[in-house]
Amino acid sequence: MEFLRTLIEVLDTRMITPEPYGWFHLLWLAASVIAGILLFKFLKPGTEKQVRGVLLVISLLSILAEIYKQFNYTFSVDGDVINADYQWYAFPWQFCCVPMFIGLAAALVKKGKVHDALCAFLATYSLFAGICVMLYPVQVFISVVGINIETMYCHGSMITLAMYLLCTGYVKAEHKTILKAIPVFCSVLGIALVLNEVNHYTDFTGGETFNMFYVSPYEDPSLPVYSIVQEYVPYPFSLIIYIVMFTVAAYLMLLMAMGIKKIAAKIKAK
Repeated sequence: MEFLRTLIEVLDTRMITPEPYGWFHLLWLAASVIAGILLFKFLKPGTEKQVRGVLLVISLLSILAEIYKQFNYTFSVDGDVINADYQWYAFPWQFCCVPMFIGLAAALVKKGKVHDALCAFLATYSLFAGICVMLYPVQVFISVVGINIETMYCHGSMITLAMYLLCTGYVKAEHKTILKAIPVFCSVLGIALVLNEVNHYTDFTGGETFNMFYVSPYEDPSLPVYSIVQEYVPYPFSLIIYIVMFTVAAYLMLLMAMGIKKIAAKIKAK
């Protein structure tokens, strides 16, 4: 019991809450991009074996980091008493949580349409989500050292992995790639919708906040920008807008990769 209490306290070590674009944030932002460049440099041409290894390592580290986060959010120490209270709002099926599961699945399933679709999702939708948080981390920083490291690693690695997949050409920077990614996005969103509905009708969280993908019509809007849509557009039309917005954003990531590819080809030609 003493060991558990000490472990909880160590894992809850505090720091001054990092500021957006302060040293902590900029360090992780730079590390995410540099890691992608280094992976491309040392693990090209991006063979299937290499990609599976990268997917497996990044995903497993993300899952371990998530396990730590769940542990930290659940357990606390009050004097000599250990309290346990699961925080349902942190249930790991948010948009930025699913890439670790998608990455693990992509690392394990055989080469084919499913594998390609999972990788396409990681190179488009996941890239957009990672960029959003890494460029605008206002809501993710708290005063716990481990949680700040966890959120920066998990979101930053989404950028790193997408860079590797696109730079090596394992995921093709072409228009039809988004068509492969859409079914994966709709599937993970569908699971989130089911979870939200099940909680609404069963209240398995005991009245706690539960808003997977931040699209539940039963919770207050909280996702930046989209919360404005939820406030003025009735459900399910706001959900349709959500799907379109994220798909367009994911497609823009693909267009950006296509543009960079063309520029790189011209520079190489010169």
